[in-house]
Amino acid sequence: MAIDDEVSSAAAGPTQEEVLTVGSLDVEGRLSGASNATLFCIASLGQAQVECVYKPVMGERPLWDFPDGTLGHREVAAYLLAREVAALADDDQTLIPLTVWREDGPYGPGSCQLWIEATDTSYVDVVPVDQALPGWLSVLTASDDWGNPLELVHRDDHRLRAMALIDIVSNNSDRKGGHILPTDSDEIYGVDHGLCFNVEDKLRTVLWGWAGSELHEQEKKLLSKLIERLQSGELRAALSHHLTQEEIDLTADRAWLLLTQGRFFEPTSRWPSIPWPAF
Repeated sequence: MAIDDEVSSAAAGPTQEEVLTVGSLDVEGRLSGASNATLFCIASLGQAQVECVYKPVMGERPLWDFPDGTLGHREVAAYLLAREVAALADDDQTLIPLTVWREDGPYGPGSCQLWIEATDTSYVDVVPVDQALPGWLSVLTASDDWGNPLELVHRDDHRLRAMALIDIVSNNSDRKGGHILPTDSDEIYGVDHGLCFNVEDKLRTVLWGWAGSELHEQEKKLLSKLIERLQSGELRAALSHHLTQEEIDLTADRAWLLLTQGRFFEPTSRWPSIPWPAF
C-alpha cells in the first residue's frame, strides 16, 4: 500500500468491524421480545459510532440441547459462514449482519452484531389458501381457529434461496419469519443464529419452498469450494474459535450431503420442521 493510501485510509476513520470489535459499548435498552438478554447498544471508537445488538453470555437461558454459554459463539460462526458464502458467490451483500465476538462487553463476553433497521415489507406470510400470490412459494397449509384454510408462504427470491442453503449447512433450528429483515435499500438479512451448528439434525425453518428442488450448477460449485474451506484453511481456523471440531466437521458433512444429494433438503418426521412460533 502506498503512503498516500495509508493516509487516506486513516482519514476515513475506523471500519464498522473495528468499531464493533474494540469500540466502547453503551447500553441504550433491551429488546423485550427476545428469550435471551438482547441489548441495543451504541459502539463508539473515536468519532465513529455504530448501532448494534449485544448478547452477553451471562444473559443466555440454559437449553437442554445446546451447551451452556455457546449461543453467542454460534451467532458469530453463522456470520463467518455467510460471509464465506457471499465471497464464493461474488455477492456484495452478506446475508447475516456483521457479527463479532467481544470479551469485554458491559456484561461480560458475548456477540455483537450490527443493528439492522428493518422495514415492514413481508417476505414470509400467512394468507388464505385461495389468495393467489405470484412470485411466492407455498410451505404448508393449515387452519385458523375457525377452520378457515390458510397457507404459509414465502417469496421466491434468490437471496432467500441462498439463506435457505446457509440454514441447511449451519443446521439452523430457528429460522422464523421474524428473523428475516428487509431494509429500505432492498437488502434482506437473517438474524438470531444462536441455535445453529448442533451435532444432531435440527433443521427448523419457514423457508421450505425449495424443498426437493434441484440445486443450480453455481450452487453446486459453491458448495464444493465451501466444503474444502470447512475442512482446512482460514474459514475452519476462524470457526474453531467459536465451534468444536466435531461441529465444524459435521457442518462440512451437511454441505457434502447437500451437494451429493443435489437437491434442497425436505422436511422429515423425525423432528418438527417448522419453528414455533413461526414468526
